[in-house]
Order: sequence, then C-alpha cells, then structure tokens
Amino acid sequence: MRKHGLAVAGICVLLLAGTACSDTKADGGNGGGGQSTPSTSQSNSPGASTTPGDSTTPSESPAASIAVVPAKGASSVQPDKPVTVTTTAGKLSEITLKDDDGDKVAGSFNTEKTQWTSTDHLKPGASYTVSGSAEGSDGGSVPISSTFKTLKATKSLKASVVPLNGETVGVALPIQIYWNNPVKDRAAVEKRLKVTTSVPVTGTWHWVNSKQVNYRPMNYWPAGTKVAVNIDTQGVNAGNNTWGTSSRKIAFSIGKSVVSNVSVKKHTMTVTINGKLARTIPITAGKDGFTTRSGVKVIMEKFTTKRMDAATIGIKPGDPNYYNISDVKWAQRVTSSGEFIHGAPWSAGSQGSANVSHGCVGMSLADAQWFFNQTLRGDPVTVTGTTRHMEPGNGWTDWNTTWAAYKKGSALS
Repeated sequence: MRKHGLAVAGICVLLLAGTACSDTKADGGNGGGGQSTPSTSQSNSPGASTTPGDSTTPSESPAASIAVVPAKGASSVQPDKPVTVTTTAGKLSEITLKDDDGDKVAGSFNTEKTQWTSTDHLKPGASYTVSGSAEGSDGGSVPISSTFKTLKATKSLKASVVPLNGETVGVALPIQIYWNNPVKDRAAVEKRLKVTTSVPVTGTWHWVNSKQVNYRPMNYWPAGTKVAVNIDTQGVNAGNNTWGTSSRKIAFSIGKSVVSNVSVKKHTMTVTINGKLARTIPITAGKDGFTTRSGVKVIMEKFTTKRMDAATIGIKPGDPNYYNISDVKWAQRVTSSGEFIHGAPWSAGSQGSANVSHGCVGMSLADAQWFFNQTLRGDPVTVTGTTRHMEPGNGWTDWNTTWAAYKKGSALS
C-alpha cells in the first residue's frame, strides 16, 4: 500500500471569532476567514485542496489542518482571551507562545494533545508569536508559525502593595493593594487575586474604593503564618479600556502575637505577647479637646526618633497648645491624622493618673523603648474609654468593621 503523507499537512489560521477554515482563493482573498495551505490528500470537504502532482487516489483518512486562534496577522486582540492551537488529526508538540520581549506564555495540552490552550493572560500592546510543530501518523512533522498583536490599553493597571516582599509583620496587618488607575470591573480584577497561607486562614478581599482593595482574615493572623499573594492582573480588563500590564507576587511572614489594649480611663496599656500578659504600662492619653480615638488601631510606622510639630495638625506657633519637639523617642504611628504611641518624659507626673497629651499615648522612655522592641508594623492596639471613635480610613482601620460587613465589601460576595 502506498504510504500517505502527513495526517497533519496544512496550516489554517482562524479569525479571533473562531470561524471555520476556508481555502485561500486564487485572487488572494480569504473571505474574512483564516488561511489554509494545500493538503496532501484529495477531498471534497471544505478546507481541503489538492497539491499539484499528487496522486488522485482517494485518501484513507480525511485531510487535517492546524488551526490557530487568533488569526495570523490579527491586531487588537483582547489580552484576556486564550490562544489555542488545534489539529484535527495527529498530535501537537513543542508549542511555544512568546511576546516580542521573549517572555513565554504558559499553556497546556488536552489529554489527546490535539489542542493547546494558553493559561496566562497576555500583555496589552504586544506582539506575539506562536511556534511549534505537529506530528503526523507517518512520523513526519509540520511546522507551526503565526503572529498577532494585542490591543493597546488607554490606561494601564499596576499595583503597589503593603506589606513589602519578604517583610515580617504583625498579626493585624491587612494586605493592601493600591491601583494606579480606577478599577471599574472590580469582580474581574478580584478574580485574579489570590492569597495562600501556610496554615488554614479564612479571609476576604474588601474594596475600600475604586483604587484600593484590602484583604484581612476573619480573626488576627496566626503567629508564624507564611503568606503569599499572587496579583495575577496582567491582561485583566479592569473596564474603561484599562488593562493590567503586569503581574506580581509577594510573600511575607507573620511574627509573634503582640496585642495591646489601652484604657484611657484607667491610664494603662496592657501588652499581651503570644497569649500571655507581658507588661502593664502607665500611660497618658489625650486631654479635653484632643481626645484619643477609641477603636482598633494598627501600627503603621516606627521611628526611633521623630520630630513632632503641632503645625501638622493645624496648631500654629503662638497658640498655647503649639509644640515642636525634634526628638520624640520610640514613636509608633497608629493613625494617619497623627496619633502615635511614644516616649513622653515631659508628662511623667501624669502617666498612670491623668490625660494630658494632644491625642497620643505617652509613656516613660524605658517603657516606650521596651514596647518599641516588641512590636512590628501591623500589630494591633485597641483603645477604649472615649466617645471619640476611629474614622474609616484614618489609618489601617479594617478591624473596626464587623466580619459580616467586611465580607460584603468583596466584589465577589
């Protein structure tokens, strides 16, 4: 019996819409469909043609072709649509999809290796090349080559993240993603965000606004937990022709559990480390007109020495309440508006008995240094005993929302 040619002999490039393969016309037009090279067997079926000089003996198997979606030469391809390479006979091998920077796009074969599908989103405004080969039933191979371009984004979507990659943080730190442009399709973006932990943790995303989304557990992070965040937003359609131009991953760790409670009425702060009371510290809090806010606060910044100028909170020089101290020791910020926990030797006579500060929690230098050395960015400090409460967004205020309400802030809830 005469050996037939390759079972996979032609290349047909489909349009992005996935229209069927059609023969190339003599005038060069493709009628809006893909292109097909002549097959090595004669067939009256659409998409097949006869190679000149080939035998007219009827084929024992149907002609096959390779289809690539999107079509060869296509432009303005949506980055969130998968790229597929398919053969109707034989098997695919060595399929590679890469952009003009040489970065490869991951993909996978089906069980029969008759189709390859990209699994990663593409970059906007990039050129891509599909290459590889298909093996026929006779052991020969047919090369695969196709190029296309993705659409250009009017606006890009990039992420800035808290915490830093590799950082060790406190048990109350919320993951915070800040976008450089507003997100209209929050659900599409949130679907591309993933948090994995070394121990089981129940948590949820919560949209603060169109440019910020946070994540917190139902309860404080377990001490020692390893956390990984995958911001897989390359190629995501955020709406208004805003497309993700990159993805990023960060990993961080949770330190020991340091949970502090300030009682403004009792003028004390208790510090519990890994579930055991470590120290009770005499403190002073805000006086009348400068009441310290009640609520769950999270340590945002730490300074061994910090200048504190009342002008930053609207008090001008000449005002009896004005101050400008250049060397406040062991200062830890807990609100955006300027509340700190710090050493305050000038109020030593009031610590443990009266509230005389401008809203900060002050203590002795020795206690402040000890506390500073125990804490990490992200440790919680709960303040009670005042009628002035934390305002949403005045610091990392995620823990002042009930779990039920926090979950409703997810675009996927």
